[in-house]
Amino acid sequence: MAYSADVTTLRAEVQSRTRRFAEFVIAPVARTGVTPNALTVVGLLLNLVAGAVLGSGEWLLGGVLVLVAGAFDMFDGALARVLNQRTDFGAFLDSTLDRYSEVAVLIGVQVGFLHSDAVASYRLAGIALGGAILANSLMISYARARAEGLRLDCEVGLFQRPERVIAVGIATMLPPAMMMACLALIAVGTLWTVGQRIRHVWRLTEPERRP
Repeated sequence: MAYSADVTTLRAEVQSRTRRFAEFVIAPVARTGVTPNALTVVGLLLNLVAGAVLGSGEWLLGGVLVLVAGAFDMFDGALARVLNQRTDFGAFLDSTLDRYSEVAVLIGVQVGFLHSDAVASYRLAGIALGGAILANSLMISYARARAEGLRLDCEVGLFQRPERVIAVGIATMLPPAMMMACLALIAVGTLWTVGQRIRHVWRLTEPERRP
């Protein structure tokens, strides 16, 4: 329990520092008239490009693009805070397009295993791992959305969106054997995160199960 609390505290601190850094970087953009929703859409387009590049088997370039596109996950929210333009629609649009972004990138990973000779010996395993990560990632997001629909906070877990983006981006830039090991770790980690959220909601709802 103490370990979990320490991890949560560390993550909150890292998240806070990252947000302040993103706000500092994005502050000049606030004077250009660009809106947070526009950055959200640009982030989706970059992820679509990243998925297409990964699908062509260009792993290194694709991984770099995944990380660059992932930066827009920080910058659209940072711009909204700098401009004081945080809206319910903006949050909804961001979450919705994030799901499309993950689908694009992870389908790109799967297609890349079909087209890249460099990973031919891992083809079936790579496709399966890409599918597992995609399914688990969507379930992580769904679990939080469903919990919040029940008015329960569920922003917990090891592999949340920023961690998934960084992990997948780095994994695709590694040599084939190391990439497979990292993808396997991400698949297990995302499944574990789904379990963490189920357990969290179970604990929050414990009073209603008491006789």
